[in-house]
Amino acid sequence: MTVKIKNQTLVADLTPAEARYEYSFLYRQLRGHDPDTTAKLLRMYAGRFVEMQREGKLPQDCDIEDGLFAHAYNLGLVDHYGPAEIDEIIKAGVGDSAATELEFARDRLKLFPASIWEGEPVPDPLWHVPGLIPAHTVTLLGGDGATGKSLLAQQLAIATALGKPWVGFDDIPQGRVVYFSAEDDEDELHRRFSRITNSYGATFADLDDLSVMPLAGEDAVLAAPNGRSNMIETTGLWKALDQVVGDIKPALIVLDTLADLFGGDENQRAQARQFIGLLRGLAIRHRTTPVVLAHPSLSGMASGSGSSGNTGWSNSVRSRLYLERILVNDPGEKTKLAEPDETLRELSVKKANYAQKGQPIRLKWVDGAFERQADGQGLQSADRDLRAELTFMSLLRWHEQHGMNVSAKPSASYAPTVFARHGDADGVTKRAFARAMERLLSSGRVRIETIGPASRQTTRLTAYVE
Repeated sequence: MTVKIKNQTLVADLTPAEARYEYSFLYRQLRGHDPDTTAKLLRMYAGRFVEMQREGKLPQDCDIEDGLFAHAYNLGLVDHYGPAEIDEIIKAGVGDSAATELEFARDRLKLFPASIWEGEPVPDPLWHVPGLIPAHTVTLLGGDGATGKSLLAQQLAIATALGKPWVGFDDIPQGRVVYFSAEDDEDELHRRFSRITNSYGATFADLDDLSVMPLAGEDAVLAAPNGRSNMIETTGLWKALDQVVGDIKPALIVLDTLADLFGGDENQRAQARQFIGLLRGLAIRHRTTPVVLAHPSLSGMASGSGSSGNTGWSNSVRSRLYLERILVNDPGEKTKLAEPDETLRELSVKKANYAQKGQPIRLKWVDGAFERQADGQGLQSADRDLRAELTFMSLLRWHEQHGMNVSAKPSASYAPTVFARHGDADGVTKRAFARAMERLLSSGRVRIETIGPASRQTTRLTAYVE
């Protein structure tokens, strides 16, 4: 016969503080009963406390069996039944818990013979963004601060709500969206969404399917380690999010950013895998697609991998994207990188379980939103033009520092000719230097300066300094 306590909270729903309180004040629950009822309660609580300890809600060094035996002694049960029988009652409760755990684990095992797939059509992978973001699993979108990863994700959220293309991808399924933001407050989200919505020729009245959850400046942790254990435990906010997702049934969830939502140690692989596992469970249960925004580590930025420094994050997700600025070597500063165009970004696939890695996608910031730039030769030409301009500016500064004048007019000091012969020309040709010079003159970054006395005036090129 089992004994149940009225209105007893399930172990899974207890906080660690509530579990410790129940354990500390067990004597109140045991006293006042006849010996048989007290013995049954002792067995039930033995199993309950072991379950609490297994879930990390009681300290691992807590000796449950000794504690319960002490209660039995103080209540006179040891004198009534004898120490050996009390010991058996407690161990039976511990065994009940182990049997329950095994039964639960077996229920979770979905064991079936592979032969049932005979003759069944092989399902194609489902995509939210073809080749980039698989549906119903977790995608990690990384990028350094201020690169625009939040903006890119916000565009995806609005594109999904409207059923419109996203940075050149036309087949975006229309559906509801939950945008969970711990980065931007409500006013900033309003401003950003306004510009993006305008870029689609839409209005806020068209965004009924977009639900926004701004939590900037508040505790936005969804899961954190429990006490001394390494197990990740969900918070009340996670439970609320799970319920909201179940009610709204969104096609897409954007979570911005990982550092605000995860309360554990990002460098611990086990904790990283557990947290991604929680998100994957959310995706499967509700058939939704979580996109998690994250900052890369310094080593991930330096290598261009965009990784967090812990392989647990990358290994646990099915797709990982990286947004970065476009930087090139500055020939004049060998150890530095230059950003020729601050409006350009590059989106690349760093991990793809369901597709091949493709060429990076070039994006340009235009009026509050990213636009995809043409692929192919055009990109290569743009890169060559940018490199030619940087090299021209670097060599012009070098000649100025050494008191060597160069001219914009064909002559012995014609800048394109002089620079093409220089050891740091970096393979840029005279013709490429000439085109770069024209662009730089048109933009005002290089100017023609008149020098010398009135009787012998000449001109030289000079780099414009604000």
